[in-house]
Amino acid sequence: MKTKFIPAVAIAAMMFAMTPDEAHACTRVVYHGDSVTATGRTLDWKTPIPTSLRVFPRGEKHMSFDDPTDNIEWVSQYATVMAIGYDMGFSEGLNEKGLAANVLYLPGSVYSYGPGKEYRKKMSSSVWPQYVLDNFATVREAVDALRQDLFYIYAPDMPDGSAATLHMAISDPTGNCAVIEYNQGKLEITEGPEYSVLTNAPFYAQQLAVRDYWQNVGGMHMLPGTNRSSDRFARASFYSSLLPKNLNHRDGLAGVFGIIRNCAVPMGISMPDQPEISTTQWYSLCDQTKMTYYFQLTQSPGVVWVDLSKLNISKGAPQLTVKLTTDGSQIGCINHLMKPAAPFKPVFDLK
Repeated sequence: MKTKFIPAVAIAAMMFAMTPDEAHACTRVVYHGDSVTATGRTLDWKTPIPTSLRVFPRGEKHMSFDDPTDNIEWVSQYATVMAIGYDMGFSEGLNEKGLAANVLYLPGSVYSYGPGKEYRKKMSSSVWPQYVLDNFATVREAVDALRQDLFYIYAPDMPDGSAATLHMAISDPTGNCAVIEYNQGKLEITEGPEYSVLTNAPFYAQQLAVRDYWQNVGGMHMLPGTNRSSDRFARASFYSSLLPKNLNHRDGLAGVFGIIRNCAVPMGISMPDQPEISTTQWYSLCDQTKMTYYFQLTQSPGVVWVDLSKLNISKGAPQLTVKLTTDGSQIGCINHLMKPAAPFKPVFDLK
């Protein structure tokens, strides 16, 4: 039976019949130092988002869309740890080679050239990050493959007619980064280690113009302090530029956590005329040097992490999963809490 894949990062939005401006606000930043490379991000929303972490071993078969006549199939080359929202689809993840992928909301994204004009296969927006992490070890590898433009992102409209629009950021242990967007159907990729910060709107070329403006102003004199996307981009860019490259491993991770928390929205904040500004629901950090994925729900008393290097991620191993809680029972390394689970089956339709 032919079904539609519902994007995980749009699930909360669907449940609250949101407008295009009411989607998740996020901030992502990459630090590449002498001792560690790490990518951190926030996810903001009005209400808590049920989240689980799942480890996928190598050698699994996956597909881009639930239609054998219009999809791409692959066998995972690398094991991954992924964050899953509402038990429906992927928000982000880290693979065993240290490649990280984060999807963020981007209003105005148009993925397809339109009926009768589209020649590419379909890639569900929810498995888009999984495809990248399953198949590539570095940003360069991923960009080379993505530039072949073999697929477009399939992201069905939400129940109220609003569009589910996203862009993706990827980074690797060398500090190389890329931002992947679809603008009027056209694939646009910006690659380079200097592209280490990403927020939501506008499209990335315009975000860079905002960054350049504030660089000329000088962050020591004045920085924008609101929770708007452009202001968060300016702050994250400024503070990440100040992190010394010679920080030790622990301090490097702490520095990234400090930047993303500087861009977070405090609990209970809601702007009636700016619904896109909402409470930060969780933080994550990919340690791309030691292949460890850190995660913290805002209402949780502590950070948890999954150490991929200490799990069985070989071909044939079971998927492992844990649902995150805020009751204080989960803190520190949670490898021992990861339980074998049947293969993950995304929800393809809410009907």
